[in-house]
Amino acid sequence: MKKRSVSPTKKRSSKASLIIKVTLLLVASLVICVTAYAVYLTKQVEHAADSAHEELEGREVSTLREEKVEPVHDNVSILFVGVDDSDNRGQGSDHSRSDALVLATLNNKTQTIKMLSIPRDSYVYIPEVGYKDKITHAHAYGGTLASIDTVEKLLDIPIDYYVRMNFNAFIDVVDALGGIEAEVPYALHELDEFDKYTINLQPGLQQLNGSQALALARTRKQDNDIERGKRQQEILSAIIKKVASVKTITKYDDVIKALGDNMKTNMTFTEMKSFLSYLSEGVPRIDTLTLDGTNDTSTGIYYYQLSQESVNEVKETLKNHLGLNESSSSLTSNRTERNAISEESSTNEQPQ
Repeated sequence: MKKRSVSPTKKRSSKASLIIKVTLLLVASLVICVTAYAVYLTKQVEHAADSAHEELEGREVSTLREEKVEPVHDNVSILFVGVDDSDNRGQGSDHSRSDALVLATLNNKTQTIKMLSIPRDSYVYIPEVGYKDKITHAHAYGGTLASIDTVEKLLDIPIDYYVRMNFNAFIDVVDALGGIEAEVPYALHELDEFDKYTINLQPGLQQLNGSQALALARTRKQDNDIERGKRQQEILSAIIKKVASVKTITKYDDVIKALGDNMKTNMTFTEMKSFLSYLSEGVPRIDTLTLDGTNDTSTGIYYYQLSQESVNEVKETLKNHLGLNESSSSLTSNRTERNAISEESSTNEQPQ
């Protein structure tokens, strides 16, 4: 019996076909693994966002709004509340004083942000207790809701969203972004988050990790609370710009995951992503505002007495930025405009 001969060409063809099949199998396996990992990461991020979500009882929307705002479509405000809830100071998140209060307003049309740091010793009326005291005490009296009510009373503008974070959350966010650049005004030898003197910084523009950025944000030994407020604005601006310059969605995921149990916010996961898409359109222009005032120790206790003229100027600036002076509500104005555009579009699509 004659042996059937196989030509070299057929051998090569069979071998090439096998290589192609194996390659396709590997590629398909890789795609499946990457997809599964992406789903896993998304679920992790969504879980972290859900853990951070907290609706304040009895406050679905500010009393200064006609209805709930929609991020990106509407001009909105966010109050950042920094708290020290460490066991070292025996406070706990519900009874701690606010270490930082920064109010940001976002204008959708101009793609700009206005940022106001409120001095922690500002002597203001606190609705929770019905008398004037340092604004830092509002959080100790009634938590986040008391802080929000106090800021709304002071500035007469709606607080749409809040973000309350402790020191760990701040550190983790900065580290998740790979650090930030910030100007250090003078040589610093400061406490870290564990109350140990491990932070040593030299003056000038520095690349800072989370612990270093926190120390810079908290220090006021060599100047005062006003300068500290300006540093907090600069650091928050640096974080916003870093997020806006991020090119990969995985970095956004890292930031959200970093927050976890160290942050509380009334933003949903979907709303968080809306804000991130707002920043992904480019670095917004950030204008910083300050509240002028004078030091007052006449009672034996230090207070920062706000200038009513300065408060009024800031109030008008923020109202204009939110569009509240153009109509009864920027929300109503924006939605009326969008509805008109939608109606015009649908009319044009109708057959003649």
